[in-house]
Amino acid sequence: MLELGIFHNGASDLKTVTTPDSVTVTDGSVVDAHEAYQRILINQVRQGILAERLGYNYFFMTEHHFQPEGIEFSPNPLIAQSAIASRTNRIRLGQAANIITWWHPIRIAEQAAMLDVISGGRLEFGIGRGYQPREAETFGWPFGSTIQDQERNRAYYQEAYDLIIKAWTEPSFSHHGQFFTIPPVYTRWNHPSTLAYFKMPHAGRRLEEIVNLGGPDPYGGANPVTQTSTTLRELSVFPQPLQKPYPQMWEPLTTERSIRWAARHGINGYFVVEPNGRLRKNIDMYYSEAAQKGWPDRLNRGQFKYGWDCARRRGIITARFVHLLLPGMDRKKELERYRMALAAQWDYYAPFGFGLILADGDDVSSNPDPMAGADRILAKEVAIFGHPSDAVEQIMRIKQAGGYEDFILNAWFETNGFEGREVEDQMQYFAEEVRPLLARECGGQVENPVLGQDFGSIA
Repeated sequence: MLELGIFHNGASDLKTVTTPDSVTVTDGSVVDAHEAYQRILINQVRQGILAERLGYNYFFMTEHHFQPEGIEFSPNPLIAQSAIASRTNRIRLGQAANIITWWHPIRIAEQAAMLDVISGGRLEFGIGRGYQPREAETFGWPFGSTIQDQERNRAYYQEAYDLIIKAWTEPSFSHHGQFFTIPPVYTRWNHPSTLAYFKMPHAGRRLEEIVNLGGPDPYGGANPVTQTSTTLRELSVFPQPLQKPYPQMWEPLTTERSIRWAARHGINGYFVVEPNGRLRKNIDMYYSEAAQKGWPDRLNRGQFKYGWDCARRRGIITARFVHLLLPGMDRKKELERYRMALAAQWDYYAPFGFGLILADGDDVSSNPDPMAGADRILAKEVAIFGHPSDAVEQIMRIKQAGGYEDFILNAWFETNGFEGREVEDQMQYFAEEVRPLLARECGGQVENPVLGQDFGSIA
């Protein structure tokens, strides 16, 4: 069986230009970039709604900030996807990812749960650690979770993950960790409503579990709530997700360490631009770790199909840039325009080390140029360009290379210099001309159930 998604990274629709330094960037001022990203935000919501109408199963967004260069824009995918959720009732809404090292874990747990409730249980919750210092230092500094110390960043990430699970699954809880004490042990709380509520036998928690009862303290504050030595022991986070025990979690994976950690925690893997030559090895690693740990899964459903299991929605997804030749397009002109877009993407990503991803297996020497550009991306079939038949052939090679039983793919249509209507034309042409052929090759496509909330009519 087949499932298809869309990956949206928020690239600018401004034209691209190659500078005298031989770097391809967005051609425009910072003021132009502000206006462009306002358009992109509206396009993201529009395209999430359109994706459902066209029969896609998933719509994934990223979290990125501060980019006048025009490559990525998605400062809060949960907010944008809440807008999408209110206009849809089937498509599943994922993130690749929410960078939880930039958030207080309780705040992100609340926001994500709100999306799950609003959508009727369609959240696919993605988590990541972040890697770009402009973002990571700005948002991570207050929490001590920047990337200056990778091990500290990883420790924060794992504690934040634990806290999010607690917030989503326990009626009330406390937490005492390296980074967080929740609630803070000094929190004075002698509110009569709290005391009365938890004295009721059907409250579900005893008063002594919620507070440490103490006597009056005239120096504790200016009101009876704090003029006390009674302190808070536990708190409850509202709302909790609709999906129980919690939504499926996802993580972008780039290293053996992250692959094995995700597998041990029942987290789906996301390979964003993994070439075919590396895909099988990394999927093998994930499944080997999962098997050794007894197939961890939030619902304890046991072993899942290799590569991807449509029934359980478990396993590994990969993504590809996709650009189809629509009827009437000139192949040479369109390819040159698309190459410019890919060059802008790769000129931004390569300095972070992404060029090594294009190596085959462990042979990093097969990618001697750390600034690998558009032609290499196309040659490695990380970007798919051509007619629908070309796309089907290349996508089926991904399925074969990864050894997938069921199959899942995220199509990455938007990229630099393409306007929203052009991206939507690509989405529609793929849905009409490529999707039916892939479904036939894979034994059919999953149809998502209707899960959206009914908000009723408002006069």
